[in-house]
Formats: sequence, structure tokens, C-alpha cells
Amino acid sequence: MSNPFVQIVEPLDPKEPLKKFFNLTKLEDARYAHLPFSIRVLLEAAIRNCDEFLVKKADVENILNWKVVQHKNVEVPFKPARVILQDFTGVPAVVDFAAMRDAVKKLGGDPEKINPICPADLVIDHSIQVDFNRRSDSLQKNQDLEFERNKERFEFLKWGSQAFKNMRIIPPGSGIIHQVNLEYLARVVMDQDGYYYPDSVVGTDSHTTMIDGLGVLGWGVGGIEAEAVMLGQPISMVLPEVVGYKLLGNPQPLVTSTDIVLTITKHLRQVGVVGKFVEFFGPGVAQLSIADRATIANMCPEYGATAAYFPVDDISIGYLIQTGRDKEKVMCTKKYLEAVGMLRDFKNSSQDPDFTQVVELDLHTVVPCCSGPKRPQDKVAVSDMKKDFETCLGAKQGFKGFQIAPDRHNSITKFNFEGSDFELAHGSVVIAAITSCTNTSNPSVMLGAGLLAKKAVEAGLTVKPYIKTSLSPGSGVVTYYLRESGVMSYLSQLGFDVVGYGCMKCIGNSGPLPEPVVEAITQGDLVAVGVLSGNRNFEGRVHPNTRANYLASPPLVIAYAIAGTIRIDFEKEPLGINASGKKIFLKDIWPTRNEIQAVERQFVIPGMFKEVYQKIETVNKSWNALNAPSDKLYTWDPKSTYIKSPPFFDGLTLALQTPKTIEDAYVLLSFGDSVTTDHISPAGNIARNSPAARYLASRGLTPREFNSYGSRRGNDAVMARGTFANIRLVNKFIDKQGPQTVHFPSGETLDVFDAAERYKQAGHPLIVLAGKEYGAGSSRDWAAKGPFLLGVKAVLAESYERIHRSNLVGMGVIPLQYLPGEDAGTLGLTGRERYTIIIPEKLKPQMKIQIKLDTGKTFHAIMRFDTDVELTYFHNGGILNYMIRKMAS
Repeated sequence: MSNPFVQIVEPLDPKEPLKKFFNLTKLEDARYAHLPFSIRVLLEAAIRNCDEFLVKKADVENILNWKVVQHKNVEVPFKPARVILQDFTGVPAVVDFAAMRDAVKKLGGDPEKINPICPADLVIDHSIQVDFNRRSDSLQKNQDLEFERNKERFEFLKWGSQAFKNMRIIPPGSGIIHQVNLEYLARVVMDQDGYYYPDSVVGTDSHTTMIDGLGVLGWGVGGIEAEAVMLGQPISMVLPEVVGYKLLGNPQPLVTSTDIVLTITKHLRQVGVVGKFVEFFGPGVAQLSIADRATIANMCPEYGATAAYFPVDDISIGYLIQTGRDKEKVMCTKKYLEAVGMLRDFKNSSQDPDFTQVVELDLHTVVPCCSGPKRPQDKVAVSDMKKDFETCLGAKQGFKGFQIAPDRHNSITKFNFEGSDFELAHGSVVIAAITSCTNTSNPSVMLGAGLLAKKAVEAGLTVKPYIKTSLSPGSGVVTYYLRESGVMSYLSQLGFDVVGYGCMKCIGNSGPLPEPVVEAITQGDLVAVGVLSGNRNFEGRVHPNTRANYLASPPLVIAYAIAGTIRIDFEKEPLGINASGKKIFLKDIWPTRNEIQAVERQFVIPGMFKEVYQKIETVNKSWNALNAPSDKLYTWDPKSTYIKSPPFFDGLTLALQTPKTIEDAYVLLSFGDSVTTDHISPAGNIARNSPAARYLASRGLTPREFNSYGSRRGNDAVMARGTFANIRLVNKFIDKQGPQTVHFPSGETLDVFDAAERYKQAGHPLIVLAGKEYGAGSSRDWAAKGPFLLGVKAVLAESYERIHRSNLVGMGVIPLQYLPGEDAGTLGLTGRERYTIIIPEKLKPQMKIQIKLDTGKTFHAIMRFDTDVELTYFHNGGILNYMIRKMAS
């Protein structure tokens, strides 16, 4: 099938090795040229797949007339060029694929049709934990323990890499998925079947947006949606509004990219960009390196946008060369982008697109800052940190409050650690971690941290031995340039030894704190602090014993570790006093921008990237030694507590089941605002008194063998029991934090899983009530799969974060949204009512439906199926059921 809206254009210079490429309309079409670049990439991807999904001419004309388009009326299919996965979301995806093969075979189809069509790269980066630190062999010991704990999972993934075509596994110990994508996997321009076209990607991790900093349009999706994409299904999406974010000026000398992104995160949360694209432009962009841009794009989920796009410019091209990409391919990339008008000059305002909305930031106004104590968007200037924390101590329990009685603000608990006496107080730092793809991908902040460590050691400063310090780079390249530049030894002297190549503390794989520290925190009921260079600090995520967690740049992580407390004013108070009695202030050891840039120019070179990445798939000897079965159908082990065939496809038939009205549903949980996927499906440690722990103990496991929820996402029995199991869960039915709820028929307070089981046994459907930003945070599909298995048929919320809403749709759980201006309070809902949700026979996107209560009250809500394709998934009982029927028939 041909598409009349695609032109095949010859190379501008036939002598150059440039192949034919797709273009939406004539190159000289001014309307097309002034579209936001992110939309142009989106449309190129849709048009490229015209054989499967035509874009209507009327829609194209609407898009070209950008200012008058009604976004909600234009639906575009997007078929990304690539999919990337990490192991916490990748394992359940491969489990689903294996189960889908079984289901297709049962329905009479060819099971090998369940196979990735587009390239899929799975990077194992979420399994390693910080069990060992502050010792030279920490890296090896943590990696050995990672393999001991996760051998079964790794064997399963190795089976998947052999059983499925187009699936490549990057072994553990290689780095963090997004940094590996930035430095190695990303193409920027795809070269396939005789054509060039823009690289694009979706990933099963919300921080997939990091690659937008290099000019590759990408964003995170749930594992369920990614599986469908891998099987050839386009993502159907409403054409998003594009907010233009104009950057002006130059950053101040002491400001890091972390400070810039934390400022942007707070700003865009205030602007409101959920479900929108953000595209950066203006002369200030030219002042940012690709690593700086990637840092800003990485935290896109924290400000709620779908994508945070930086069009390709000459700095992007230079980065490709710096990171060791093939020069001839890079030059072809540049020529293609020039030919289609997609190579940007940010200093040329005539190239600025027409945006739906424009907001500005003068980079010169950015000041050093952190974010916390419980959310990434709660930015605090470093100069205000001491005062802000002390205000939070006494404030009412909430995002900025701990409700500590005034007479206890200066409480001190003494303890002994390794033969020496120490004191802990509110605000004491007990975790300091240089971690996450957000910052470890940026040589300027990593070398800045190294130079600060060097000056600190030379000035005679140290870090208290009980503080759990760690350095987990996003790739081996980081260790390479830290070592070659001579700063690695100084980082080690302060306790920041390399503990592993993975997400680690950023996702809660923090490992245990020293027992005397835990006892002191518990005894004093202290608000202990974690400081990390990560991207998320939601409650209960980093560590159960750190109630306050702050995001900060790597140099500031070291500074707060040296200070030992968050209650310090760096301007007026010294970091410490050396052996000579001299007071050392932060300004005395903070490296200048010129110092950092000089070291970066000398030591961050293409040869490093080539050397590290040419052996990335074979360097891990433990991975190479794994034996995996070669069968195309997976042989499930009924004794396994890691890998289990999920029940999602039990009883599936080719015939569709008509969706039915949900009658007399009980409310399982009632929430306020900003309930995250960490609250819904935690990734960290399995509490010993939890339903999941009881299940594992019944299978003969000891607490030492429990591992984490994230590592057990291939087992639905564990994950269903881990749903709503976060120790910081705030349920309005309960007067304290914890993973419990009220079982209304009996009036008993039970663990959430146990209550849901009772409802299920009695045949009662369930719903969840929530406030704004329901499902913020990580893209984890188990935040939708888990509630589905508990019997939750619908969620009624004031608003949703994009990925989680999509995951609910993918599992056939109905996302309902209050009408504008309404919420549980205005409607007088207590959550103790029973809800009947009327499902009409004929459905259309975003239609209003009626909800009846057993009290006699009736109100309306919006059914958040946003496209016709999403309604198709709903009629099939979910996206995977749809794909199975499609493949089987």
C-alpha cells in the first residue's frame, strides 16, 4: 500500500553516501518547517509505517495548520524505531511473552508469532544492591551477591535473548539503561532498508526521556504497552500540545546541571505539562552540553511531561563523535538532518517553531539547590536548606512536614559504631549516594565531585564512618575518566568507592544501614536524611529509615556527607575543622567551572567510549557462564519463586466478552494527592511482616533470601501480595501510615492484600479513590497489574500521570476522572459507599458515564479511554489479550 503523503526525496548531493529518505511534505513547505521538531519526528515515525496505519490527509492538514488544530480531535499512530527495557520491567515483559506464546498455541495459532518485530535492547541494571561499601572490593562483592540472588532471573532473561529474535541483552555490570542508550545504543538517525529516518524509542522505564537530550524522540511507557509495540502494534496517541521552553542567558559559575534541572522541574510542575511535550529552544540551549541537556530531559517524568525534547544541533553531532560513534555514519546523519531541515541553530531565532505555549527561563537566575524532603518538585535553594528543614520538622505531616513536637527538634541520640561514640539528631545524614543516570552521565558534575573530593582530602576533611556512602556510575566510562584524571583515589578516601554499575540507591536498592545507626534512629524517632544525586525521593523509596531524602548534585552529595547534617548554612558554617584546627568552608574546596572543563577536555575522549562499549556484551564472565534452555516455549518450574506463568490469559477465548456494568463495588483504598507507583507497587525490600514475606516463608525461604519486590516481578503471587505494600502508604480509612485498609463487611483492619482476598472470595468488585497526579513516578506495569489481580475494576481520580493511566488501560482497569471542579470532597464521598459504574453498550473516547451509590446519590465521571484504539483494548480485556487474539487469528 502506498501513501500519497510520503515523498521519496533524492539526496541533495548524489556523490555523498546518503540514501533515500522519507519526508512528510515538500521540504520547502513553510508550515511544515515551523512545526515543533518533536512533532515532526512523531509524524515521520507515523508516516514511515504507512503500510500498517495511514495518517489521514485531513489530519496532516490540521497538523500543518498548527495554530488552529484541536489537539483532542487529531489522533496519530506512533511506531517507534526501537524499544529499550531494564530488568525490573524486562523480566515481567519476557514472562508475558512466554505466557502469550502458550496462549496463542492453545488458541491454535503459531506461538513464534509472539516475537519482537522492532529492535529491543534490555539492559540489566536494577538488580544490584549496595550491600557492601567503603571497601576496595565492594564492587566485586556486590556483583557476586547480585548473581547469587538473581541467577534464576538471569537464566530466564538469557533464555529470552535466545528464544526471541531482535532482543539483545546487555549483561549486568555494564551500566544504567539510559546512560548506555545515550552513550552507545542511540542512532539519532536510523539507516534501514535503504532509507534514513529519525531514530525514536520507547522504553519500559519512565526516564527513557533522557535520550531526548540527544535529539532522539523517546519516552517511557508501561511494560504492557511496550510489549505490544515490540509485537508491531503502533502507539495510538492524541496529538500532544507542545510547550516551548525558551532558555536564555548563561549559568552562573557555581551552578551545575543538577541545579538547572531541579529549577526546571519545579517551574514546569507549576506550569502544568502532564500529557504534553516540552521542547527546548532559545540561545541558552547552545550553552548546554549534551550531558546537561540529557540531565534535563531525564527528569521529564518528575515534571509530568511526556517528552522533553532538544532538537539536534552541531553540539549533538560533536557528542556522537566524542562518544566514539563511526565518523562516516555521523556525517551521513548530519547530512540527512540538514536535508530535511531538522538540524538546529539555537542562536537563530528565525528557526524557532510555533508552539502552543511558550515559557522562559534565564539560566543566570538559577542558584545552587536541592529538592526534598519527599518530592522532586519541592526545590530548595542551598542557602535556605537549614531553615527549610527545620520548618519541615514542625510542620503538619505532609510533603513538607514531619509533625515533630517543638520540644524534640533538638533531640540527640548517642550510639557507638566500630568502637567510637557518635551522635545522631534530626537532619543527620546517614546515606550519601552519587548515583543514577540523571547525573552520572554528566562528566562535568562527576569530575566536579572528584575535584571537590581531592580538595577536601587535601584540606584534611573526612566523612564520618557510619554514613553509608557510595558511588554507582551509569557506565564503565565514568570510572575510566575518574581514574585517568586522578580523582578516583580521593573519592575512595571519603568513602565513595565504586559499589556497582546500576541504579542502586536511586531505586531503593540501598542495602542495610549499620545496625547501631538503625537503633539510634528508631530509639530517638529521628528524621534521618539521605542525600543522593538521583531523580526521585518519594517516601519509602530510598530507605525505610530515611524519612527525609534530598536530591542534589554529586558535589553537594559529598559536601553534605562531610558536614554530616542537612542543618548547615554553607555560607556561615564550616564543613569541618581539620587537624590543624582550621575551619574549612564549602567555598574553599568548590572547583571552578574552568577547572572542571579543563579536566573534561583532557580526559573524556572517544577512545574511552570505544574501549568500554566494544566488549560490553561479553565482559561479564558470570553472565557468559550461565546456561539457559533453548526451547522456544518456556518450561515453567512450579517450585520457582521468581518466574511464574501469570494468570492474565487463563480462560481466554477468541470471542470477545462484552464489558459489563460494575455493580455494588466496595472501595479498597481512599487516597489523597500524589500517590506514586512506589506507593502502589514498591520496588524495594520486602518487610518481614508483609503478606509477600509470609508467602515466601511458606515456600521455605528465609528473610535473607527474600530479595526485593523489584527482583520478583516475574512472580505474580509475590507481586499481588506486594501491591499497596509501601510502609508510607496513607489511606484515609486508617489513622496512621501503613499498608492496611478496612474490610467494610467485617469492620476489620487488614493488610491490603488480605482485605482484597476476602472481597474476592465473596464476589465483590473493588475500586480505588484518589486525588491529583495518581500514579506519578516510575513506569512500572505492576502498579496496574497488581490492582487488577486484587480485583480492582476501576480507579476514580482527579487526575492521572500519563504512563500509569496507559498501564491501567493496558490491563483493562477503567481510569475514571472526576468532572472539572469536582472531587471526593465536593461530592461528599467518604469511600464507605458502594459504587455502581454504568458501562454503556456504545462507548466513545473520553465519554461521561454515570456512577450510582447505594446511598441513592448519582454523579458523572469521565471515562479516560482517550482514543478509539484504547477502547478496542478495553473491549478485549486489555492490550495483551488483544495481541493474543490478533496473533492467534
